[in-house]
Amino acid sequence: MKRTVEARVERWALRQPFRISRGAKTHAEVVIVEIVAGAARGRGECVPYARYGETTESVLAQVEGAAPALRAGLDLEPLQSLMPPGAARNAIDCALWDLRAQLQTTPAWQLLSLPAPSPLTTAYTLSLNGIAGMAEAARLHAHRPLLKAKLDSEDVLEKIAAMRSAAPRCRLIIDANEAWSAPQLADWMPELRRLGVELIEQPLPSAEDHALATLERLVPVAADESFHVAADLERVRGRYDLVNLKLDKTGGLSEAVVALRLAQAAGLGVMVGCMVATSLAIAPAMLLCAAADFVDLDGPLLLAHDRVGGATERDGWLCPPAPGFWGGGGSPQENGA
Repeated sequence: MKRTVEARVERWALRQPFRISRGAKTHAEVVIVEIVAGAARGRGECVPYARYGETTESVLAQVEGAAPALRAGLDLEPLQSLMPPGAARNAIDCALWDLRAQLQTTPAWQLLSLPAPSPLTTAYTLSLNGIAGMAEAARLHAHRPLLKAKLDSEDVLEKIAAMRSAAPRCRLIIDANEAWSAPQLADWMPELRRLGVELIEQPLPSAEDHALATLERLVPVAADESFHVAADLERVRGRYDLVNLKLDKTGGLSEAVVALRLAQAAGLGVMVGCMVATSLAIAPAMLLCAAADFVDLDGPLLLAHDRVGGATERDGWLCPPAPGFWGGGGSPQENGA
């Protein structure tokens, strides 16, 4: 069947500026890939990962390079060796799963032998701020069951103590985005445990995380920047307690499913995470969540507006997109960027 391939960049405004230890943003810039075969249109979305030198231009160039093979019928299995893991392969991989689900009139979760997506508790991320600002953000979102705090290395314990006081009933996880040193982590760990922190995400730079192998992890530690694909599992074992699966790192849903199953077999916990993106990026990731210890798929909740038919939040639960939005056939109504 003849195919066409389209790719474009979209900008989605955030509700408010989003800051982490490496910088701030006011918009989410995403790349959309659409693969059309007959009446079926498969869609995928990715976010270029600046931490690894990706830009919208470089991702578009990668998609354009793969377009001739895709038009000629390239499918999911050979894609894994044609392109390296990363944002571009993620958008293509997810578009191909969406297309396959439509052409076979079978939901993507069923094709992958995964449970059907269902409502779940997701972390809600609080942007990096000062002590008072983070306490106020925690107070405003104290109705949510699980909060995630973005931190750098400044006033860490003071910020967490202020957040805990402002939202005493919330579960709390934190993400340092490689901003701490091993001595800082060792010093802060006992108090973080006392304050009820349940997870610390990527506290050390990935090049220095060997220190975790001998550090007493009083609070579980998750690998994010240190973990991309299934082949990284051997390296992170003994250093981390969990791995954070993000489709923009694994290069799509195909590799993420492999990594999920191998991580579980290796005795590692799993967190399913995301970049700041729309529900088109979140829908494939939701297929992984039934087996996850932590879910952090709040990307669409941080936007001023999401795509029509996307994931919705009800009473602290993230509900899957409407039927036909992604991975199940049909053509969802679109609202543009």
